Amino acid sequence: MKYNWNWGIFLQPAADAAGTWLAYLLGGLVWTLATALAAWAIALAFGTAVGTLRTTPNRWVARVCAAYVEIFRNVPLLVQMFLWFFVLPELLPVSWGEAVKQMPPPWASFAPAVLSLGFYTSVRVAEQVRAGIQSLPRGQMMAGTALGLTRAQAYCHVILPMTFRIILPPLTSEFLNCIKNSSVALTIGLLELTGRARAMQEFTCQVFEAFAAATVIYLLANIVIVFGMRRLEKRVQVPGLISAGGAPQAGH
Repeated sequence: MKYNWNWGIFLQPAADAAGTWLAYLLGGLVWTLATALAAWAIALAFGTAVGTLRTTPNRWVARVCAAYVEIFRNVPLLVQMFLWFFVLPELLPVSWGEAVKQMPPPWASFAPAVLSLGFYTSVRVAEQVRAGIQSLPRGQMMAGTALGLTRAQAYCHVILPMTFRIILPPLTSEFLNCIKNSSVALTIGLLELTGRARAMQEFTCQVFEAFAAATVIYLLANIVIVFGMRRLEKRVQVPGLISAGGAPQAGH
């Protein structure tokens, strides 16, 4: 059976939605970015805290944080998303669980998608923060404490600012992964970009056009982010510590 190509489908009215199919897909991009940005805020906050605590002298705190990393790192994202969506409401108090179940779409899917993606990504950020802190010379912490700073102040004002400059390239990769991993949310009913491309394919039977458009939109969005982060990387790099390309300079 010959496939009937129809690239003009994007300018045709979308079924069950106002506007064209192209506008429908771009609306999915908005939900993709909203999910990724909200999840990234969670990942950056928890990942920074956990990664930092793993480098503290307190062994019990470091072990608890290590257990957190192992739990969320070794369970697939899809399983975690199902747990947040299906299981968590049953574990909450009855009134809270009912409130969660009665949330209107798309918020009923958006919230668990953000939480699962945020905590899943946070352990990857935590490992990068830990590695970045441990890559710094010990003299950094000693210099901070010699100036009269407490350990917490030294982390906030000396260690972490330097660490984030070093790990900015891998953090960029993790943010891009966060955007791409948001596509898993279609399994719990969130119509982000991939979900809308699938819906378009089901309504129009133009599978190649739908997913080709989604691919191009993902690619363009990620390219914009990559160029923006490269400019930021050049602005915040520390002369003599790390080069613009992310590799240590010779002689240091």
